[in-house]
Amino acid sequence: MPDPVRTYRHFREVPDHLWRWPNFSPAEIACRGTGQIKLHPEALDKLQALRERLGKPLIVRSAYRSPEHNRAVGGATRSKHLDGTAFDIAMANHDPAAFEAAAREVGFLGFGFYPRSGFIHVDLGPARQWGERFPIRATAFAAETPPARESLAESRTLKGGGAAGVATLGAAGVEVAQGVLAETQTAVLPLVPYLDTLRWVFIAVALGGIAVAILARIDDWRRGRR
Repeated sequence: MPDPVRTYRHFREVPDHLWRWPNFSPAEIACRGTGQIKLHPEALDKLQALRERLGKPLIVRSAYRSPEHNRAVGGATRSKHLDGTAFDIAMANHDPAAFEAAAREVGFLGFGFYPRSGFIHVDLGPARQWGERFPIRATAFAAETPPARESLAESRTLKGGGAAGVATLGAAGVEVAQGVLAETQTAVLPLVPYLDTLRWVFIAVALGGIAVAILARIDDWRRGRR
């Protein structure tokens, strides 16, 4: 035997033991204008089943409406909201097509589409529908995977250029150091000839690095990496 439909003057009066829909609260289902609530177990069971099927929260814009609130918002005189068997659900976090399919699967029969207001009305029936369906949302396609490229840290061009830059800076630094040391005390003058040799070593490394960079860039062009 189906559970009876119960009406309460305010949603705070609903006994805890009667509320068995874990993803919703009496305040969400109550009339927005008066706080009154009508518990329609069959409708709420389908709403809970829809929530579980979709796996996402359902934002209830409107559920039960008291007669006075229904008149105030311009609802139909025989609106299913008056029976507690209708729900207006926001589509902000749902694909409308997927939502409609899931709602039909759990047993909702009446559908109203309000794309401009961003919600879909569902109720227990009879089977009917009205309004203009939501536009189909574009499917996001995965971007084409670009050809594999060496990372900057591993690029031979970068390595060659880096070696050349370091060696060039080293040679310049040695030259500066040599000039400074030449002007210092005579105690360090014996180091100057060795620094001159070190400068030429750095210059040789710089030239080698430049050559590696040029060859690597030519090879990259051949392989289509740039």
